[in-house]
Amino acid sequence: MRQGAVSSLFGDYAMTGFDEMFVGAGQVRPHYAALLESLAMLGPAELERRRRAADLLMRHQGITFTVYGRDQGVERIIPFDPVPRLIADEEWRLIERGLTQRVRALNLFVHDIYHKRQILRDLVIPAELILGASSYRRECVGLRVPRDIYIHISGIDLIRGADGHYLVLEDNGRTPSGVSYVLKNRQVMKQVFPFLFEQYNVRPNDDYAANLLAMLRSIAPEGCDDPTVVVLTPGAHNSAYYEHTYLARQMGVELVEGRDLFLDNGQVLMRTIQGPKRVDVIYRRIDDDFIDPLTFRRDSQLGVAGLVGACRAGQVGLANALGTGVADDKGVYPFVPDIIRYYLKEDPILENVETFRPQLPAHRQHILANLDKLVVKAVDGSGGYGMLIGPASTAAQREEFAAKVEANPRGYIAQPTISLSQHPTFVGDHLEGRHIDLRPFVLYGEEIKVMAGGLTRVALPRGSLVVNSSQGGGTKDTWVLRGTPPASIPSPARSDQGVA
Repeated sequence: MRQGAVSSLFGDYAMTGFDEMFVGAGQVRPHYAALLESLAMLGPAELERRRRAADLLMRHQGITFTVYGRDQGVERIIPFDPVPRLIADEEWRLIERGLTQRVRALNLFVHDIYHKRQILRDLVIPAELILGASSYRRECVGLRVPRDIYIHISGIDLIRGADGHYLVLEDNGRTPSGVSYVLKNRQVMKQVFPFLFEQYNVRPNDDYAANLLAMLRSIAPEGCDDPTVVVLTPGAHNSAYYEHTYLARQMGVELVEGRDLFLDNGQVLMRTIQGPKRVDVIYRRIDDDFIDPLTFRRDSQLGVAGLVGACRAGQVGLANALGTGVADDKGVYPFVPDIIRYYLKEDPILENVETFRPQLPAHRQHILANLDKLVVKAVDGSGGYGMLIGPASTAAQREEFAAKVEANPRGYIAQPTISLSQHPTFVGDHLEGRHIDLRPFVLYGEEIKVMAGGLTRVALPRGSLVVNSSQGGGTKDTWVLRGTPPASIPSPARSDQGVA
């Protein structure tokens, strides 16, 4: 390997916390060695050319997300970093087992909460924590769902601590987004770095849409052999609208809005140019509050009047099921290890981040005394909003959050500020370490399937710990490796001359 090329590319690369590529200064992890050599062979100018090619592909294909409240326009191309994240086979097997365990336990928990409530009777979780949660839906008590499965699609956020162990940061079991970026990132990388795919044995992820459709078909009403599936979107102004359209196209199903559906004789019908057509399964990307104005918010114009009644009568399958938000309430998050032990009689494979609950006086006292060191989150916040990152906060912000925590202890949790693992990221004409997380996606139908890899999000501003795209974050392609990685990669000079 040419040390001069490596030095010019990495420059004054600083090690902060756990680094995905390096064990220490100049010591590369074995499964990254060939990638490092390849990056050095390409050099800064060629990397920049390929980064621009990737950005151009993203723009031409309209791979966007929406940022609300920006005067310069709401549609944005999600920033993409061309240096892939690599996960060794043995690491991924651990993640896969841990996610499967967690999703199975959370599903049993949601079913129990809306039926026997045995976990509350056994005092494993305080009843007031669940029954007082903003995401708990009394309308769903006793509601039966197909196969007793509630969380069909989940995106579970993982981080690495300083010791390299994976930790669960957050559970997303309502309408998790981001999987379309995973799929498009892979397509772009194959076009921009084809020679890498020729050498690395990377687990494919292009079966996700087929697996998603098979899962959706599995929750159709009984006796429905050829179900009609639709994706229900809030509309073009939703931040994840690109994903809604992309997944509908990939599955070959209709993308509909609430105004396209109506109820007749208890059945859900879709307006088409050939006349009404029955709908059997709905992959909904609309929150509970807006899904049915007859049951939830009466002012909603996004949902379908009477849909909850159709679900209750078994006339339509809904993914995810109503009421699943109680499982990803951040106030419930600290109890997930107990939930796993209670329902599965197993210890958690993936641990939680240490979490403080302001409802407990000792915890609240600790939080208020250490706001400059903690991350404080609203239990129903998302997208990087409604949180305080203590070390980066001002005195005024800490004072504001102290008042919020004291006024509403149930509404917040606090966690130590964990320096997320870092990964080499292309900045200007060289590589710098940027903090990352990982959101793998899990499908639960006839069986649980974990998508190979997931969405690696990158906090692009130097030192930032906020990876959300709405807060300036970007993405990387995530490669789950099979078998032994290559010792080296031949020069790409002849194998991909066609890159634009």
